[in-house]
Amino acid sequence: MTGLSLENVDISAKWAELLVIAVPHAKRAGVLWDPSFAPADAELRMVEGAARSLNLVLAPVGVRASGEIEPAFRTMAEQRADALIVLPAPLVSAQSERIADLAVKAQMPAMFYRREFVEAGGLMSYGTSFASMYRRAAAYVDRTLKGAKPADLPVEQPTKFELVINLNTAKALGLTLPQLLLGRADEVIE
Repeated sequence: MTGLSLENVDISAKWAELLVIAVPHAKRAGVLWDPSFAPADAELRMVEGAARSLNLVLAPVGVRASGEIEPAFRTMAEQRADALIVLPAPLVSAQSERIADLAVKAQMPAMFYRREFVEAGGLMSYGTSFASMYRRAAAYVDRTLKGAKPADLPVEQPTKFELVINLNTAKALGLTLPQLLLGRADEVIE
C-alpha cells in the first residue's frame, strides 16, 4: 500500500500539465524526489505517465539527504532539464526555501506541491489547500469533544486544491505566463 489515492493521480497529472502550460518550450523536466520516502516511487510513475502524454521527457534525480540537493541541481542541468517538478517528501518540504532558491538560480521554472515553496520564491504550486484541511480537522475535533467516537467518523479526502503562482519569479525567469493559467490560479503573488 503506497498511501496514494486517486486524487494523487489527478494531482500528479496536473503538475505536468500546468508546467507545460507555463513553460511551453520545456522539453525535458528534472524531477526532484526522495526514493527513501515510501510513496515516492508510485508518485514518480504517475508523473512519468502524465509527462509521456504531454511529450515531456523527465530526468528524475533522487535525493536522500539535504547534502544531495545542490548536486541534484547540477545533475539536472547536465541532463539539460529546462523545467522542474518537485515531488512530495518530508526531506524536500524541510528544504522548501533552499530548493525554491536553487530552482531560480538554475533558471529552472518549477512546479511544487505546496504553496510554501511559492511563497519562498518558487514559480508555482498545485496541491491540497491545507487551510481547508485544518478547518475540516477542527470540525472533527469539535464532533469528538461533543462525544462522537473517532472510529465512527468518516474518513475524508481533501476536496480543495489550489494553484498558486509567483509572478515575480516568472519575471525573474523571463517567463510570460499565459492568461489562461493566471486565470486558473487561486492566488497570484506579485
